[in-house]
Amino acid sequence: MSKKTIMLVCSAGMSTSLLVTKMEKAAEERGLEADIFAVSASEADGHLEKQEVDVMLLGPQVRFMKAQFEEKLAGKNIPLEVINMSDYGMMNGENVLDAALKLMGE
Repeated sequence: MSKKTIMLVCSAGMSTSLLVTKMEKAAEERGLEADIFAVSASEADGHLEKQEVDVMLLGPQVRFMKAQFEEKLAGKNIPLEVINMSDYGMMNGENVLDAALKLMGE
């Protein structure tokens, strides 16, 4: 499997930083190469323009922005989904990584 880039988006980019760490640990334990990072919703557009992203996950607190991001991602072949609220609340990096991989067809 080639290296995957997973972008998490939340309101400030702070609350997802712990989840990123847990996802990175889960990926490392599985021997997966992944670039996982978190950005604020306002920074997401810039990151989409600057780098290749394989999947985009929204924090539950910005789920209301899903339609906006779907429009921005139209034609880019980047899967988009809201992170499961329970997995987010429990900071379950394993499950969120699994969800990202499933969205990418891995």
